Amino acid sequence: MFDIIRSYGIITIGLFINALSWTAFLIPSEIVGGGVTGAASLLYFATEFPVAVTFLVVNIILLSFGIKSLGLGFGIKTVYGIVVLSGFLAMLQPLFPEPVVDDRFMAAIIGGILGGAAIGMVFTQGGSTGGTDIIAMIINKYRNISHGRLILLMDVVIISSSYILFQSFEVLVYGFVTMAVGSYSIDMLLMGHKRSVQLFIFSKHNEIIADRVVNEIGRGVTLLQGKGWYTKEDVAMLMVVVKRYESGAVFRVVKEVDPKAFITMGSVMGVYGQGFEPIRS
Repeated sequence: MFDIIRSYGIITIGLFINALSWTAFLIPSEIVGGGVTGAASLLYFATEFPVAVTFLVVNIILLSFGIKSLGLGFGIKTVYGIVVLSGFLAMLQPLFPEPVVDDRFMAAIIGGILGGAAIGMVFTQGGSTGGTDIIAMIINKYRNISHGRLILLMDVVIISSSYILFQSFEVLVYGFVTMAVGSYSIDMLLMGHKRSVQLFIFSKHNEIIADRVVNEIGRGVTLLQGKGWYTKEDVAMLMVVVKRYESGAVFRVVKEVDPKAFITMGSVMGVYGQGFEPIRS
């Protein structure tokens, strides 16, 4: 239950930050980003129709098509993301009639960083904000085109459409800057979340450490037998593979059990299997 609450809490924070990036930086600066929110902001610039309403209506339509085409595979987190993000957009947009920063380039950079990091937070918890993701999944079912390429193409079309409304290459460039920075932020956050490390722990209290790692951190431990060549004595060591952000908890356990323990830690290129990335063919 705690893990579920924690997951939805992180998703909610991510959705709030994403809404803030649009309402405090991009929309007041008349910068058009990608996705359904970008399309909704285009409509807002042309008609002043609320972004939140357009975002919600378009996603409801896309969800109906998605469920019909793909089945009920979206999960409750996608519906939650759409509804909550719509609510945050509606709540925050009236609070920022003017951009937080006057420089439009800075607004594009900050908006892209916040928006990308926020979406990355949502993705790490298995959530989604719907939109172009749903369109890409539908097309991908019938055409052999990669998910990422489809989303990139749709974002380019949406941002390029801003030239029709503003007749300004400057606005166009700011939109692509936001898209590039946002994509980079998503990649960096997801890479950091997925990065794993391998630890070798040498201690006289291996069993206690192993039990605490399994019970408190929820990671498997392998006990390896070896021989210290300097002392010529048989030694046992623990091998643990965890996500990088979990390594601090392992160090805390080892320090509490055996402050004189010896630990080595190294980054690994990839870890596949239960609790990590799925094994791909």
